[in-house]
Amino acid sequence: MNVAPDSIEASNQGLKIAVTAWADTGGWQAEPLCRQAEEAEAIGFHSIWLPENHFGDIRSIPSPLTLLAAIAARTKTIKLGSTSYLLPIRNALQAAAEVAVLDQLSNGRVILGVGRGVQDAMFKAFELPTKDKRKRFKSNLDTMINAWEGNPILADDEEPIFLAPLPVQKPYPPIWVAAFGPLALKQAGNLGMPYLASPVETLETLVANYQHHQQVALDAGHNHIDTIPIMRTAFITDNQSLANDVKEALAGGPGHNMRDAEASIDEWTIIGDQYYVKDKVQQYVEKLSMTHLIVRGRMPQVSDKDQLASHEALLRLAG
Repeated sequence: MNVAPDSIEASNQGLKIAVTAWADTGGWQAEPLCRQAEEAEAIGFHSIWLPENHFGDIRSIPSPLTLLAAIAARTKTIKLGSTSYLLPIRNALQAAAEVAVLDQLSNGRVILGVGRGVQDAMFKAFELPTKDKRKRFKSNLDTMINAWEGNPILADDEEPIFLAPLPVQKPYPPIWVAAFGPLALKQAGNLGMPYLASPVETLETLVANYQHHQQVALDAGHNHIDTIPIMRTAFITDNQSLANDVKEALAGGPGHNMRDAEASIDEWTIIGDQYYVKDKVQQYVEKLSMTHLIVRGRMPQVSDKDQLASHEALLRLAG
């Protein structure tokens, strides 16, 4: 008889397990997305995350905060995260106001993952020079933080102007910086903020990236960054045939400009039985001091039922 593996050893507060939407929402109706969020909250996930992407197909998410607002109305405790809220394409004050409103709606549950964007076509469509994305990212982030801290936005001789409402979380929600490549890593480190890596980079690459990020932050005068979030495609199953089918589908899927073409599927996914997954996750904890594992869903060959069972098994390992 198999004995369940011990829980994953992590920090004193334990490894926090988060999730992205794992089922096809069937378009833009709120009900299926909110139902997933309710299930995620009920079984104990720390947070639910949505990306931002533009100009693809019905699966595109150009306004993640809008969807998270719908989730906020149907949940009470689960935290609400954006994996990469794209700052360069936005008006900084409007973005600050929308984040503050979501934090108010959710009673302080927002984790704001921010990014620059990687698609040249998107910047062209928004009539922004790609070369300016890092400068605009930093300028917009500075403006947003200044507004959240309650400082005057504009002041004339008679009456200053302030952002309202302000976020519930003071001085503002946690900010994690999505980054890919040395310049983006350097910018994240100089900000002294947690860094959220691409989900398709190998563990070996992540070790080097997170070490570099920490060193840049320390050199810039910041304290050691204790929040280490990692996003991975993870799936627990005792069905080896299904595990192989999922790996084959992922490996043979569309190319990704952030993925090392020479890397094996096992270098950027965690797929197998509970013993294999427990050991792999423990490697991430030991090598990266991982504090949050954001599990990606919507895997090929996997039913919603099997995906949910995998999520529950992973939570038990981390419990």
